[in-house]
Amino acid sequence: MKTVSIRDLRQKWPEMEALLKVEQELVVTRDAKPVAKLVRYTESDKPRPRFDPGTHGRWQRDMSGGKVVRWVEEGLLRERDER
Repeated sequence: MKTVSIRDLRQKWPEMEALLKVEQELVVTRDAKPVAKLVRYTESDKPRPRFDPGTHGRWQRDMSGGKVVRWVEEGLLRERDER
């Protein structure tokens, strides 16, 4: 893990970017004290699964035992009555 100053990072970004490809992570310092860590970003090979409302609804029914749970609405109504 290599350390670089904020000044070097600003003034020599192309070199720092190339160094990041080799080192995988850089510690950024200000006045010789670490303030941040830069980590090389790598994209995932497979995309995240998309949200499926049908599957989510089935999961909710399984978790609630088949009952319709309106705990959010009840909490909001209770909070409004308290004011």
